[in-house]
Amino acid sequence: MYIKMISAIILGAAMSPSRATAASTTDSELQMQLRAKDQAMMDAFATGDRAVFDAAMAPDAVYLDENGRRLERATFLAELKPLPPHTSGHIELADYTLSHVGDLATVTFTEVETEDYHGQILHANYLTSETWRNTSSGWKLAMVQTMAMLKDPPEVPLSPADWAAYTGTYRAAPDLIYEVKIEGGKLVGGLVGDAGAPLHAELKDVFFIAGHPRTRKIFRRDPRGAITGYVDRREGEDVVWTKVSGQGAH
Repeated sequence: MYIKMISAIILGAAMSPSRATAASTTDSELQMQLRAKDQAMMDAFATGDRAVFDAAMAPDAVYLDENGRRLERATFLAELKPLPPHTSGHIELADYTLSHVGDLATVTFTEVETEDYHGQILHANYLTSETWRNTSSGWKLAMVQTMAMLKDPPEVPLSPADWAAYTGTYRAAPDLIYEVKIEGGKLVGGLVGDAGAPLHAELKDVFFIAGHPRTRKIFRRDPRGAITGYVDRREGEDVVWTKVSGQGAH
């Protein structure tokens, strides 16, 4: 997504002495204050307003975004730009909670993003936790960690005739045997001896299991079109399974 760039800020500065203002601010008031700061930063993603982030961040902040990148403060601010033409969006905060002890406060919330990308409406959610530190210049971000809340992709229909090609057993190791079968009007897969789970087609030859959006089963075919195996893919790493029985097995 264009809007969501930030994932984490890690601050290595030493803890500051207690501030008198920390004692005089109730948790309810502090939650309102920090939530307003967070919402202002979410709004600033769309406009590219660097001043909002500059005011909220500690001087030695470091960002780790949801794509696994580490960004120094200066690099992050340099990359922050308004959304491109024909793109707009907004991020709302949900489930905002706070815990406050002395000069430290931690918050957790969900970022609910809606984006209009050239007329197509897109949605994404991010689970975020932050640590704020009270300083002589007010509350500053000490740490932010954000992760994308993944969801299952849309399913495409395949016919029972299509399912038949996938049925059979597959082996990744002598002690790893996976069976695909048609059961109860569904294509089901599971390790031999374990309860199976329905396999849902994202595309032909690409399947997922509901509730496990980080992984895909990608089936392979030979030049004749017969299925020879599949790979379990997670974060770009594959576990290779070879078909040992059923259509196409060698």
